[in-house]
Amino acid sequence: MVEFNVALYKKIHRLQIQTTQLANDLLAGAYRSAFKGQGMEFEEVREYQAEDDVRSIDWNVTARMNRPFVKSFREERELTVMLLVDVSASTRYGSTSSFKSDLIAEISALLAFSAIKNNDKIGLILFSNGVEKYLPPAKGTRHVLRLIREILAFKPTEHETDLAAALAYLGKIQRRPAVCFLLTDFICSKPYAHELALAAKRHDLIALALIDAYEISFPHFGLIHLADLETGASFTVDSSSELFQRQFAYQAKARVESYRALLIKNGVGLVELYTAQPYAPLLRKFFRMRARKRR
Repeated sequence: MVEFNVALYKKIHRLQIQTTQLANDLLAGAYRSAFKGQGMEFEEVREYQAEDDVRSIDWNVTARMNRPFVKSFREERELTVMLLVDVSASTRYGSTSSFKSDLIAEISALLAFSAIKNNDKIGLILFSNGVEKYLPPAKGTRHVLRLIREILAFKPTEHETDLAAALAYLGKIQRRPAVCFLLTDFICSKPYAHELALAAKRHDLIALALIDAYEISFPHFGLIHLADLETGASFTVDSSSELFQRQFAYQAKARVESYRALLIKNGVGLVELYTAQPYAPLLRKFFRMRARKRR
């Protein structure tokens, strides 16, 4: 147990150093400009200046003072950010040196440090075949380190994935609009279209899809024994056969096209991240594109 704790501490410390630097150097401006407050808050009434919009004139005060006054508003800057993290068995797969779960942990840490750097609250929902853990939104480095520790060390009780359960739970515990990142590989046999639509209406929902290259195009390994990490089913196939390759490609394409179409239909942002490729440039590009659209 001591050795495990030491190893976990070192991993958390490494993630803190790595992702804090990324949050400072790569994503600080992009994150800040991509996510705006949830509304405008009245600040004061002041005298009209040449560059002011005439539509902001307060006519009641202007009439009383016999000179023009305007209402001044400021943006509500503080946000609530929620991470919905898939901890099902399929995320513990990787054909390269990294599992999808490793990538999820790094991205979660990066988003969490970006959030607190921007003075936002950050919360966490861990889910598999149901919601496994919930950390209410809070601020501060100590809270973020606890969040990272939960993602790295948590042992789920279930193996399969239920996106609908996670999104429905979000609707129950987060009534006010929030920026919600859904980190999953979308390997889910249960329907979730209704819950996704409801979540997307209330929140600024962004899906970060984790993909391993072998899940899109399987290599020609010849006769090979495969096991489904979520259901436990196992079987032997000839991975080099034309039939296997054709069926695998069809199913992989259908799964990806299905979740893409559903996300686009509901206005959900999407970033697809591969285990063997750097993720920071893709996130930065996505944030910058969002910032341009919101101007």
